[in-house]
This record gives sequence, C-alpha cells and structure tokens, in this order.
Amino acid sequence: MDFPLSEARRAVTRALAEDRSHDDITTRWSVPGQLHSHAEIIAKAPGVVCGLPVAAEVFRQVDPEILVEELLPERAVARQGQSLIHLSGPTRSLITAERTALNFLQRMCGIATLTKRHVDLVADLGVQVLDTRKTAPGLRALDKYAVAAGGGTSHRLDLSAMVLLKENHVAAAGGITAAIHSVQAGMAAEGLDVLVDVEVETVAEAVEALRAGASWIMLDDMTVHEIRQVVRAREELAPHRGVTLEASGGITPDLLRPVAETGVDKISVGALTHSAPALDLSMMLNRTTGA
Repeated sequence: MDFPLSEARRAVTRALAEDRSHDDITTRWSVPGQLHSHAEIIAKAPGVVCGLPVAAEVFRQVDPEILVEELLPERAVARQGQSLIHLSGPTRSLITAERTALNFLQRMCGIATLTKRHVDLVADLGVQVLDTRKTAPGLRALDKYAVAAGGGTSHRLDLSAMVLLKENHVAAAGGITAAIHSVQAGMAAEGLDVLVDVEVETVAEAVEALRAGASWIMLDDMTVHEIRQVVRAREELAPHRGVTLEASGGITPDLLRPVAETGVDKISVGALTHSAPALDLSMMLNRTTGA
C-alpha cells in the first residue's frame, strides 16, 4: 500500500491548527529565538516503524528550515532505544512540532506493531488478517496504511468499496435472502459488479447466505465449532463458487489461531485500529547552539 501523502498533509494541517502551533506561548516565552538544535526521535519500546513521512510533514509545515533524516525504513522493527529520526533546525520550531509529530507517529507505529503481532500468529496458515472501518475519524487512510505496514490487509476503505450487509441492512430488507437479491438487482440496474459480503450470526443464516448467492460471508461472534460447521457447509453447498469466509467479532490474540485453523479465509480484527496501544516514543534534544 502506497503512503497516502495527500491525506497526510491534510491531517497534519488540521492537527497543527487544532494545536494552535502558530501561537506556542510557552516556547516563545521560554526558548531564545536564536537557538538551533539537533534532536532524535527515539523508540522507548520495540515496535514496527510506521509514519515517518507524517512526522516529517509536521516538521516541514511548522518550519521548512527543519531538516529531517529518517534513520530507519518504514516497516522496519525498531529496537528499544533506537533512533528513528534525526532532526536539526530552530529550537523553537522543533519543540513546537514535537507533540503533533509524536502523536501521529506513536499511533501509526502502535497500529503496525499490534497488526504484526496478529499476523505473525497465523503466518503459516495462509489466513489474511483484516482491519475494519473502526478507524479514527479523518485518519482512516493513515490507520489503514499502518495496518498494511504491519502485514495486515484492508477490508474496505469506504462504503463504496464493496457491499457489506450488516444486521440492520438485513433487518430492513426483510431477511438475508431478500437483502442479497435486492443488492444483486441494484448492481444489475446500475451496471456494477462488486463483492457482496453478508454478516451472519448463526450456522443457519450462513447456509441461507450460501444458497442465496453471497460471494463473501462474515461469521460474526461464532464459536470455533460453529465456524467449522460453516466451512463444511461451504464445501457441500458451494464447492466451486469461491465463496470467501471471514471470521469476525471479538477475535482476541488467544482466539486468532484456533479460528484460523477452522479453514476460514480471512479474520477481521477491529482492535487493530480502535484499540492499538501507542508505541512509546520520545524526542530528545542532544545538541543546541546559538545561545
């Protein structure tokens, strides 16, 4: 997945405006204007490097005179105490930009690190680990890029990317079969051809979705035993249709591998983006001149 540069620039602009970076009274009143410093952004815990271009964009927008040197590539695994970025420039500008840059970087590294932990647990089973749309408003492109940096796969970027019939769609349409047939008619009327994913909560609903022609079935909050039953039903009812089975709902790291061993194709984990702990990072000034 390519780095979403335009989305990053817009996000940085909004974040700096939110922080009123143009009026940092603490720094303006405490730090002499003539100072020039060198600094490092350091990993205080091991983790996947992700979001260095966003951090660089923060410093660029605060002050184009700041020089940014990325010391590790995206997706590298940083050791505790390792430097990710070297900075040099006006001291006031470095300090003003610090928190916003770290906010982006800590979040993205945290998502990538948590994703890698999940992916590594099932790497030998050929199962894709998916994210969801449970992303921070306005940061979806960056959140999903971070998932990709950790080895995960994007489920869908937005509501137009594919059909995903959730429980409220099904209820409003009058049932699973009615919902699928309505979507198929809508696609035909508009001359489109997209994947149709339908969420089910029981084995019986999964069987109904298979018989109604779903190309993708999301098994929500099912037990491992129930998931195995659906996998067998797919083999019996749609052996040659290439129906994708996705497990979803409350998939913890402890459950991930048992679920993957059932024979599903994909496992979606909302926690990758909505609950990833930020990677602990710090910016430290290490040399200052001009006093």
